[in-house]
Amino acid sequence: MPHIRSSTDLRNKYNEISTFCHEHREPIFITKNGQGDLVVMSVETYDMLNGKLELYDVLDEGLTAVREGRKRPLAEVMRDIRQASVDDRI
Repeated sequence: MPHIRSSTDLRNKYNEISTFCHEHREPIFITKNGQGDLVVMSVETYDMLNGKLELYDVLDEGLTAVREGRKRPLAEVMRDIRQASVDDRI
C-alpha cells in the first residue's frame, strides 16, 4: 500500500517523513491540492532503484545481442581477456 501525504505534511512534518523513508526504505507520495505531485525517498532507496535500472539496461543489451546473434561463448571471451592481460604485461 503506497504511503500518501500532503504537501502541507511535507512542509510541517518533514522530519517525520524523512524518518519514515529511511526506516522503511519506501517512497512517500506527496499530493498537492489532492493530486499526485512528487515522490520522496531516501538517498539510499534512490541509489538502490537507480542501480536496478542500470542492471536492467545491461541485461537488455545482452538480450538484444543474443537476439541479433552478436554473442560469443564464455570460454572464448575469457581466452581473449587472458590474452589481453598477457599482452599488457609485455
